[in-house]
Amino acid sequence: MTPQLQQAIRLLQLSTLELQAQIQETLEQNPMLEAAEEGADEAYDEEGYETSTAEAEPAAADESRDAQTETSEPDYERDAQGEENIPEDLPVDTQWDDIYDIPAPHTGMPEDDGRDIFENQSGGEETLQEHLHWQLDLTPMSDVDRAIAAAIVDAIGEDGYLAEPIEAIHASLADDLEVELDEVMAVLHLIQQLDPQGCGAADLRDCLGIQLDHLPADTPWLAEARLLVRDFLDLLGNRDYKQIMRKMKLDEEQLQQVIGLIQTLNPRPGEVIAASRTEYIVPDVFVRKHRGSWQVELNPDIAPRLRINQLYASLIKRADQSADNTYLKENLQEARWFIKSLQSRNETLLRVATAIVERQRGFLEYGEEAMKPLVLRDIAEQLDMHESTISRVTTQKYMHTPRGVYEFKYFFSSHVATADGGECSATAIRAMIRKLIEEENTAKPLSDSKIAATLVERGINVARRTVAKYREAMTIPPSNERKRLS
Repeated sequence: MTPQLQQAIRLLQLSTLELQAQIQETLEQNPMLEAAEEGADEAYDEEGYETSTAEAEPAAADESRDAQTETSEPDYERDAQGEENIPEDLPVDTQWDDIYDIPAPHTGMPEDDGRDIFENQSGGEETLQEHLHWQLDLTPMSDVDRAIAAAIVDAIGEDGYLAEPIEAIHASLADDLEVELDEVMAVLHLIQQLDPQGCGAADLRDCLGIQLDHLPADTPWLAEARLLVRDFLDLLGNRDYKQIMRKMKLDEEQLQQVIGLIQTLNPRPGEVIAASRTEYIVPDVFVRKHRGSWQVELNPDIAPRLRINQLYASLIKRADQSADNTYLKENLQEARWFIKSLQSRNETLLRVATAIVERQRGFLEYGEEAMKPLVLRDIAEQLDMHESTISRVTTQKYMHTPRGVYEFKYFFSSHVATADGGECSATAIRAMIRKLIEEENTAKPLSDSKIAATLVERGINVARRTVAKYREAMTIPPSNERKRLS
């Protein structure tokens, strides 16, 4: 495997953000590379790159493909490795006239409003502990109580609950402070009054009780909610509504009101404040419908347009074997390899995305239930590529569609046989299961067996255990946990 091919493969498997970091690093290390200035569209015309606007006629589809899938990407004439007819030797002592830019076809998407899509990406969020300490700093208390408060806050997890019993916290303070358990409990009660309400609770019952205590005394059904949380929370968790109604002497409508009040509480109050790093997804391609046909376009913002630095390239002399000239030659060759690897990556991304769109037009038109079975081998055979290459392309690469942003791998799924001898994708079956559950009678939820029977009636041969597996994959609880009052 040549170094050029190794580099092309490595760039192919990078995510968009990783690629941007790699390009920036290469620009800093190789003086022969530079980012093309904006507005230099003339160079693209000379090289034959797409410079059309959103109103222009979309590029014609390849005759070997379905005419309904189009792309504005130019038709490159390359071999299987993505090679381009770039001269191997430079003219002697002449101006460097050839500029090689990364293909960046116009997407026809709305103009940039000037905002940085990566704005605040690395901004620091406030942690729960910092939020509690800030409130404690504004609360008058003795130095001893402040030390106790610090120990308690440090023992609160991200969900807002105490990570260890209050007795253990008291024991840990014994070496430095002579305090009684009652003093520690008093400070704990103070912390439980802070925002977010319910923090510092030992368990769910304690957490919900604290929040109920903060509600106005005239809140409807407050007394019943406190009783239910204090004495019958286990029955509520098991959805044993009949037992609750009997013990609390409530009818079904009254119990609904009480449960409705409890559902306004937060069982994990710490997560309201707990810091979480925002992860941004930058799509590699855009998919949109244009004049009745689905069009696939590269995202021009995923990488800067690169070219050879004309000034440094003009300094190279063919017969000069000096260290400086050799250094320039080596960097020039590496720059050309890097540009060609990026071009190959973009072309491969576009070809794979176009093939996926051709296969999954039903999903784009009608949603998940119209998703067709698709495996990596199908795309590999269609594009005459190795299956491992398709795997690299579809990992951490994202497609922006009218239905949302999806990883390429989302469009691949196994199949299940249908009664008429056809196939149905696992994604479509999961969508059907989700829809059946959303439409079920919550007083009598559908069991996995009933869902399987319903799908069989629709011609999809699926077993109960398969339904259970798909349901669990979608984090949907079993029927006994989905039961609600009618």
